[in-house]
Amino acid sequence: MTTSPDTSAPAVSLAYRTIDFRGRSLSLAELRAAVPRAKHQTMADAEQKVLDIISAVRSRGFEALSELAKTFDGVEQSHPRVPAEALAQALAGLEPNVRAALEESISRAKQFARKQRPADVDVALADGAVVSQNWIPVGRVGLYVPGGLAPLASSVIMNVVPAAAAGVESIALASPPQKEFGGLPHPTILAAAALLGIEEVYAIGGAQAIASFAYGVPGGDGQLPIEPVDVVTGPGNIFVATAKRLVRGVVGIDSEAGTTEIAILADSSAQAPLVAADLISQAEHDPKAASVLVTDSAELADAVVGELKKQAAATKHSERVVEALSGPQSGVVLVDDLEQGIAVCNAYAAEHLEIMTKDAASVAARIRNAGAIFVGDYSPVSLGDYCAGSNHVLPTSGTAAFSSGLNVTTFLRAVQVINYNRAALEQVSSHIVSLSGAENLPGHGDAVRIRFQPDANHNM
Repeated sequence: MTTSPDTSAPAVSLAYRTIDFRGRSLSLAELRAAVPRAKHQTMADAEQKVLDIISAVRSRGFEALSELAKTFDGVEQSHPRVPAEALAQALAGLEPNVRAALEESISRAKQFARKQRPADVDVALADGAVVSQNWIPVGRVGLYVPGGLAPLASSVIMNVVPAAAAGVESIALASPPQKEFGGLPHPTILAAAALLGIEEVYAIGGAQAIASFAYGVPGGDGQLPIEPVDVVTGPGNIFVATAKRLVRGVVGIDSEAGTTEIAILADSSAQAPLVAADLISQAEHDPKAASVLVTDSAELADAVVGELKKQAAATKHSERVVEALSGPQSGVVLVDDLEQGIAVCNAYAAEHLEIMTKDAASVAARIRNAGAIFVGDYSPVSLGDYCAGSNHVLPTSGTAAFSSGLNVTTFLRAVQVINYNRAALEQVSSHIVSLSGAENLPGHGDAVRIRFQPDANHNM
């Protein structure tokens, strides 16, 4: 029997709310409106601030970046490029056990990423009629790694490995400057970049990093430019997620990977200490992190709340955890049965969804909307955060209903190639003429008809 961590600290006061769906038949729209969500700050609230930052970076380049670094990060900065020697020093100073952990994480991520690349296809539709689909990597990517409350060195791996596996030739990375490290990103982040061979690293945080990658920053007066990228990826806070939404279309993005969230679908077979520990593991990321339990067992819910109070008191970031668990984005959702629980989870579309039920694998197979699904007692979200081999850059805020986590295809484009000879085109020429007439676009038909005129001098 698993027990909760030993602690002599008194239980904390915790306002982990309950939403009761029992006895109610709710539509998908009603479920989406009723599940726990943050009600404080939305992308609409952040949008004007982010627009101002993007405008400043576009119009004033490195001058604006220096001002923003001083305002948001408290550092003086003339140019955000991290020197090569700083990367080397960070790697040399990395603790051996941390280096071993990063290397294991890199190895597993590479193995999974190598298998993700889709195969090119050639389809012969008739003699001389071949249509192909080729997967071609984008030329340049900008990868964002958070470094505020938690220096996510693991996010370096999650961003770089699939980009490299896709064959991207130019990879740049940005992470916020840290005052305590001389205005450079956290040294563990720099060490992880060095381990992966990334040489172009910038000490830029937040929305300004996204703007720098999307639009580029011109050089001048001896300053090297930041060249614009084709795709921007990486998790971040509400301002990073909003910036990614605003530059989408100028560049590709992975998903709107904002503040972290976990949902756990559990029944009476689940062990309360494990459920509570996993909810806390994500709550420690940020006071605005979401931790949601969906269960048909009121007894389990009560036991989990009790465990949360005890374990939250003992954890290092207790204040942050309690704030996250007490917020409107967190809580217990009580359901009638597993069927309703699955419906709630599909409506919520969690970034991370744990299944802690009897026959967890078969339940997981019925989930349609989640960034990543963790099956059973021995697949906690922490595993996916570091060493599962999967990617932890995942869609949040319900966007998992229509977008995917970061993977190799994020950095690939499917390019279609059409190769018909004369006979193959002639075989469908009458259909093209008919359809062009039906659409009142006769020039389309003429472009085919002219190729078969007997007096035309074409190289056929």
